[in-house]
Amino acid sequence: MAPQRFREQYSQIQRSMPDVPLAIGPDDAGEFLYEKGVVLARDGEEARLVEDTVRQHFTTFAGLTADHVRRAGPESNRSGITRIRVADPGQGDGSGDPAVAGALRALREPEGRTGRRLVSRNHVVSIAVNACPGDEPVPVGADAQPNPAVADGAHAGDGAVGVLVVDTGLMNDYRSYPLLAHTRGDAQVEECGEDGVLRQYCGHGTFIAGLVAAVAPHTDITVRGTLNDAGAILESEFGEKLFEAVDQGGWPDVISLSAGTSNGRTDGLLGVDAFMRELRQQRTLLVAAAGNNSSATPFWPAAYADLPGFENAVLSIGALRGDGDFGACFSNHGAWVKAYAPGERLTSALTGFETPVPYVYQHSTYDACRYGFGYACTCSHPRHTGVLSEEHGSGKPDQVMFEGLAQWSGTSFATPVAVGMVAAHMTARAEADPRKARQQLMDANSEVAEVRGMNVPALIPATWRPTPVALPSPRT
Repeated sequence: MAPQRFREQYSQIQRSMPDVPLAIGPDDAGEFLYEKGVVLARDGEEARLVEDTVRQHFTTFAGLTADHVRRAGPESNRSGITRIRVADPGQGDGSGDPAVAGALRALREPEGRTGRRLVSRNHVVSIAVNACPGDEPVPVGADAQPNPAVADGAHAGDGAVGVLVVDTGLMNDYRSYPLLAHTRGDAQVEECGEDGVLRQYCGHGTFIAGLVAAVAPHTDITVRGTLNDAGAILESEFGEKLFEAVDQGGWPDVISLSAGTSNGRTDGLLGVDAFMRELRQQRTLLVAAAGNNSSATPFWPAAYADLPGFENAVLSIGALRGDGDFGACFSNHGAWVKAYAPGERLTSALTGFETPVPYVYQHSTYDACRYGFGYACTCSHPRHTGVLSEEHGSGKPDQVMFEGLAQWSGTSFATPVAVGMVAAHMTARAEADPRKARQQLMDANSEVAEVRGMNVPALIPATWRPTPVALPSPRT
């Protein structure tokens, strides 16, 4: 059965997508979320093959009906994929989806003959891929300073490095934070609920833009609100939204992406395949978060960094612990993660400084790190999980006020730190090619950290300040 923390995340994302029935997969193992009753296929002949093969398979096998097998969207679009309905998505609950499993099974033989994937689940691409408390912001004192601190130099007009942040939108008063004076983009949709309390993951994109600007002041940052539904979007829509983002302002120097999903495979996501192939032909560098599942399973799109042909186009980033010496307990890991950057308890702008906003925390029922680590990481400090645990918490909720800066943890925030380092390198070396800058930065980097017993490249800005890691007393 899926772990409780993943079921909580399922509930949260399902609330943000009330019209899209979701399931936990595979086989309720809790590795990813996907749309019930629907599969994806490439446009054209492959979509027709998938539809016909699934219909024939369902007619043959007991317990499956071919009545619902049909196209569930346009037959062609920019992302190059088609949604195919294989069952009534309203049937059953989120604990499994026999029809989708049957559709995938029906295509195994054709996929074996063609040597490539023909069908896929429609996964949920998300910022919050688990229910780790580190996914929530923490208020800081009025005298707090950004961490990383603002690097030397300033925005010098023409020639700034272009950075596209694909995330949640910008808070309405973001420009009152001086570092974001050269930032533009989409406004956050519905910052607060009817009770006036900040919605889940609002401010996430603003926080990330602030980190990029702190590490690399000479940047022009554009934030797109692609992930405004509690940080989540269906794979079938994600590829299209990525194309829209680059169409609006042209291909930037660097894309910062702090979202993704695992899918149990090693060949990428069908829904972003067209975008990734187009990216490979551009000069843009995609810097993508490795995910917060504490897993070695490839997490996409970050894991494209390990696929042939994408080595120079994608840089996958894991998170370092607060002291910078080891990997953060929540960070994904493995050979497909190419570098690690500080990702615990970073400080940046959650909102601007004009309109304080409240946020509600619900006390957690988890007393220790759910990943089994013995140190006081973000899984147990601070001890709250917000609305993710509202059905399982105890005691009266805590309400706090955010008035600008906050502290937050996750690979979400290690990613823009790495983006800033690439951009700062481009400025310092007058390097116009972001992919060359990425390689130069990695070649010149001598910092290392230890992750799961392995020494790994650590990208650490000069202005970053480590935070102490307190080891708890042994349990009795």
